[in-house]
Amino acid sequence: MLRLTPILLAMLYAFAMYRFSAWRTARELDQKSTQLLDPVLTDLIRQMAEVLNLPRIRVYIYEIEPVNGLAAPDGRIFITRGFYQKYLNREVSAEEMASVIAHELGHVALGHSRRRMIDFSGQNAIRTALGMVLGRFLPGIGYYIANFLTTMLAARLSRQDEYEADAYASAVMTKAGFGVGAQKSLFVKLDKLSGSGARPMAWMLSHPKTSERIKAIEAREKKWKT
Repeated sequence: MLRLTPILLAMLYAFAMYRFSAWRTARELDQKSTQLLDPVLTDLIRQMAEVLNLPRIRVYIYEIEPVNGLAAPDGRIFITRGFYQKYLNREVSAEEMASVIAHELGHVALGHSRRRMIDFSGQNAIRTALGMVLGRFLPGIGYYIANFLTTMLAARLSRQDEYEADAYASAVMTKAGFGVGAQKSLFVKLDKLSGSGARPMAWMLSHPKTSERIKAIEAREKKWKT
């Protein structure tokens, strides 16, 4: 039991830190967001809500400059001010913005926030256990190896979530009559829009490569047409 104590403490610590982080994020979102009232986007959102049999989809503008979309655990969807400005500048179409909202809605519908909480606690326990084992054989570097391996695992799980949210968005966009063209065209623009420069190795990325995401969408599109 004593041998398991550090692992259990690591899990409890990770759980507490995750909940604190979620609380802090929700508080910031409450303070720095306003409801999205754009009439064109609101109409597209309404159409997606109808095909999902939802009374409404709550979408807000998060007042920060980086180009991004995110989903809160309570089901709210956020588009950053920087992303919305790209839309106002006509660098992004209304349908492309709708695909972002559908993607973030996928994270909510598929329970990815809850899954990440469980995964984060488990990964912290694995990191601690591996660090203890490897530290015996590789003093001084065992913990760093354990951290590297668990980071790889976390990145892989995150990429899986992104593929699942992409698939959900494809289904919603198709059912709403928008198709997946806007979803693919946005991915083509994404690196430029977000100002991405040098990127880490693919197996360390928390998001899949853009080209791989487009291939997955096209594979689904082809399957649905047959």
